Amino acid sequence: MREHEEGAATGGLTGWPLSEYRKRKLEIQFTGSGSEYFRIWIVNLLLTIVTASLYWPFAKARRIRYFYANTLVDGHALTFHGDPWKMFRGHVLLLVLMGTYSAAGHFSPMAGLVAFVVMAAIWPALWRAGMQFRLGNTGWRGLRFGFTGTLKGAYAPALPVWILSGVVLVAQAVGGPAGLLVNGKPRFGIVEQLVLLAVLGITLVMPWIVAAAKRYQHNGYRIAAQQGELRLGAGSVYWLCLKGAGIGLAVVIAGMLAAMAVVGASALSGSKVVLMISTFVSFGLTYLLLFALVGPFFTARFQNLLWNRTTTDDLSFTSQLRFGALAGLTLKNWLLTAVTLGLYRPFAAVHTARMRLEAVSLTMDGDPETWVAGQESASQDAAGELAGDFFGIDMGL
Repeated sequence: MREHEEGAATGGLTGWPLSEYRKRKLEIQFTGSGSEYFRIWIVNLLLTIVTASLYWPFAKARRIRYFYANTLVDGHALTFHGDPWKMFRGHVLLLVLMGTYSAAGHFSPMAGLVAFVVMAAIWPALWRAGMQFRLGNTGWRGLRFGFTGTLKGAYAPALPVWILSGVVLVAQAVGGPAGLLVNGKPRFGIVEQLVLLAVLGITLVMPWIVAAAKRYQHNGYRIAAQQGELRLGAGSVYWLCLKGAGIGLAVVIAGMLAAMAVVGASALSGSKVVLMISTFVSFGLTYLLLFALVGPFFTARFQNLLWNRTTTDDLSFTSQLRFGALAGLTLKNWLLTAVTLGLYRPFAAVHTARMRLEAVSLTMDGDPETWVAGQESASQDAAGELAGDFFGIDMGL
């Protein structure tokens, strides 16, 4: 009994002192630097090109290890133990699947339909296996991560896309490919109408798909015996998408008005060269501003929405990623990447990772010793992760 009390007082297996068992905030820091990551990035890029993408799994493993080793939660880094050779096996599998699907589509519409059905049938299982592999090989301070999402749950978010895409492929297989000219004019028959309706339907249902996919992911996340729970309804995602669309529409209208003013002023000069350059610059800046605002807006708000509603029994998350700061950083990254012909990209990745990670913090309320004790029982239910470990697929989270 005395030994047990002494062990608890010093933190036992995890090394947490007893005083830290009370509720407290865990900050996230990112210590990576652009110059360090540039050396990893350039080697990865060259070897991936030389090997015709076969080095990509090894490059990805190096990248993940670097970012994990520089992500400190409460002063302790994440770890990644994934075997690059297993990732290579998964990479080859994906290449074969995608190559077969592409070839079948060029062979005939019916072959494309069969290939689509096969891909649709196995893709959610591969997505799940990828999350099992990534989290099953991630750790923090001796605690094991994992993913417990069911195979059935992986298929649910994809169902609307399957139905709508399947209708289009069947129509194409029966009625012929879309977009053919009839007497020199574009045809707009049943196939084209179905394609248009399917695209519209997927657009309308996409926020629901995103919400369902994120609930499946976050509810499956686990650290030791701590199981994630995300309270997110589709309505919140629809509202976020509407606001993002509103920002995009406002940027387009403002850009068109500014472009008309610039073009009008340039036309007074009587120079066609000045008119052409001013038109190109005006619409180019509008296009750049559109994606520099809408993308960061959705990224910042969606990150905050997800993590502010994610909890476990003893953990809660807070994300305070600011849209303005992310938009400014994104615009800077794009411009410097363009000026340096892509060489600034690793610096951009590091700066973006730092901003997004350090915007998140955790509040721990409980005894971490119980996490370690529960880790043994949780690992007994992890037989399903063998699939992810076997395929070695890592599709990112």
